[in-house]
Amino acid sequence: MSLDIKLNALEPRRQTYGNIARRYGADRPASRYDEAVLDVQADVNFHYKPLWAPEFDIFDVRRTAIQMEDWYALRDPRQYYYATYNINRADLSAAADKAFDVVAERKLLDRVDDAWKQTVQHYLIPLRHYEWGANLASFQIADEGYGTTITSAAAFCAADRLGMAQIIGRIGLELDGHQGASLDAGKDAWMNDPTFQPLRKAIEDVLVRKDWFEVFVAVHFCLDGIVHPLVYDRFDNVGYGKGGAAFTMLTEFMVSWFKDESRWVDAVLKTAAAESPDNAATLGTWAATWIPRAAEAAAPIAVSVLGDKDGSEAISELTQNLRDRAESLGLALP
Repeated sequence: MSLDIKLNALEPRRQTYGNIARRYGADRPASRYDEAVLDVQADVNFHYKPLWAPEFDIFDVRRTAIQMEDWYALRDPRQYYYATYNINRADLSAAADKAFDVVAERKLLDRVDDAWKQTVQHYLIPLRHYEWGANLASFQIADEGYGTTITSAAAFCAADRLGMAQIIGRIGLELDGHQGASLDAGKDAWMNDPTFQPLRKAIEDVLVRKDWFEVFVAVHFCLDGIVHPLVYDRFDNVGYGKGGAAFTMLTEFMVSWFKDESRWVDAVLKTAAAESPDNAATLGTWAATWIPRAAEAAAPIAVSVLGDKDGSEAISELTQNLRDRAESLGLALP
């Protein structure tokens, strides 16, 4: 007995989903990123106006002064959608967990100069609350922004900020023997220490801004552009001479994150600024407002760790670097 098996090849009618087919044609294969973010946001058939802002639709391009012919042009160069984002962050998280295990098993914190441990506790632990404020700001962008390319990336960023706050909390617990006293002291410093009040005021002022794109510029470009390299680069460099390499290991997530996040931030700003001279001018005005505000907010922290001269020089250099970065992206700084 013999079997004659025949195969029929079925040609798909189109290579991708309708949202991509309507934009690029049915015969164009699409990446998973394109399928996940392009033209996904609802833009018709809203049932009600938002009671908290009845002058707008639920999703409304009028919520920002920035204008785009195609809001989906604000793509994420990392091409993060749910799967790729979680795979990447799982790797970073696993590396962070490993670093904590190594530091604990080898008692590396015991080798750190006691004075430097106190300094790290002073400048780092209160920044849990900075990251929490940035988490809220990121969710505002995800909530009020237009186009899934930017709102999904902002939501991922919000999760990152919560993760970094948790890492800082874990460092605090390592410093105080898992008693939680360092976290209480960090909150008290954030609320009452004059060193942190300019930064606290800056992040709280961001949270009441009405234009979500200004929030994006203020937090992800200006404040992060000074706070993160100051804390996780300049301060770390000082700590190396005091046996503080363990803290570098424990904060490597933040260093990797900032490099990764800057790719997205720069791509969004460059695309938006290239859209029109009006966009470039608006973005430049916001950057010119928030860059000095970020420098002013971080200056007391820099001085408290590096001293008057070195702290002031570090802030001046980071400020100039940020202005150069803004100009390279096409922002029309006044």
